Amino acid sequence: MKALCWTGVNKTSVETVEDPKILNDHDIIVKVRLSTTCGSDLHLLGGYIPSMRAGDVLGHEFMGEVAEVGKDVRNHKVGDRVTVCSFIACGECWYCSQKLYSLCDNGNPNPGLSEGMWGSAIGGCFAYSHMLGGFAGSHAEYVRVPYADQGAFAVPDGVSDLAALFASDAAPTGWTGADGAGITPGDTVAVWGAGGVGQMAARGAMLMGADQVIVIDRLPERLAQVRQHIGADTLDYTEDSIVAELKERTGGRGPDVVIEAVGMEAHGTGPAYVYDQVKQQLRLQSDRPTALREAIYACRKGGSLFILGVFGGFVDKFPLGAMMNKSMTVRGAQQHGHRYIPQILQHIANGELSTEHLATHIMPLDQGPHGYEMFKNKQDGCVRAVFQLDR
Repeated sequence: MKALCWTGVNKTSVETVEDPKILNDHDIIVKVRLSTTCGSDLHLLGGYIPSMRAGDVLGHEFMGEVAEVGKDVRNHKVGDRVTVCSFIACGECWYCSQKLYSLCDNGNPNPGLSEGMWGSAIGGCFAYSHMLGGFAGSHAEYVRVPYADQGAFAVPDGVSDLAALFASDAAPTGWTGADGAGITPGDTVAVWGAGGVGQMAARGAMLMGADQVIVIDRLPERLAQVRQHIGADTLDYTEDSIVAELKERTGGRGPDVVIEAVGMEAHGTGPAYVYDQVKQQLRLQSDRPTALREAIYACRKGGSLFILGVFGGFVDKFPLGAMMNKSMTVRGAQQHGHRYIPQILQHIANGELSTEHLATHIMPLDQGPHGYEMFKNKQDGCVRAVFQLDR
């Protein structure tokens, strides 16, 4: 089958690889219809996530049609239309019983790699390095889905393929942040990052009762999507003093909840951004916490911070004193999508959540390297490049 593979730092190519096979009786094989780029993929392309290997198939956000089922699969049959959570969870371990699915003890067959870096292993994820399991990704004609009764979800008849695609990762990641941040009715919520995850976090916050939601970015096409499709307010950090503006809009206090949806390659302005960029490129730190620092300074005293952007290792000049002395509640996570995907699909079916607009560029898999180039360099207003495989 054809697949888009990682061939080295900042390099991808479309290659022919072996078709996946059922390896466990709980597996299914999905014939991929749509698969999309994600901001966290750029960390792989940039070489900031260790344990990638040449030939690894990329892609972790996808939907498609069930092509084959293992003999112990109960919830799916051949021909079913499904969206698949990017994280792989068994549904039976202690963490899954607590609905902390991205922390599953059994989803990652290579736990030693992340234990050495983070102290504990997290769950497995499609196409996100061998540290998170070494699973082949979804930028391919077919993909094997382990623990399919847990991680694959039937798409309701009224939901289009394109809308269901973003219920795989972007929307449940945003929901993980909005729910985990403890939003209560009447809150003011600020979200750093107007990509797919930031937009979904903002919409989730609104549906959870936030009174005022403000999304911060610099790219006009993304900020326009937030205003048109999400219904939140926006700020451009290249034009506004973000901390001052947020305090102005909240009676001098700052937002009740701040959500960082940017991650380790945050863009910024001023000398602090230049400092972070140089240190990261020299591998003197693994992550640029530009947006995260600003979120911490902007949050009101006693407020809540949720870190959704992917961070891999170590950062410099982290404002720990501000977090502690402001009595902030701080949480972070990869997505616990198994908890949220059914309700997200229902929100889409009910017309309460728009996701299709994220797909600004739809193309065949053969154009995958070009799609990633556009996505990485923010060319032609690209918010997400979507690869159409079932044609």
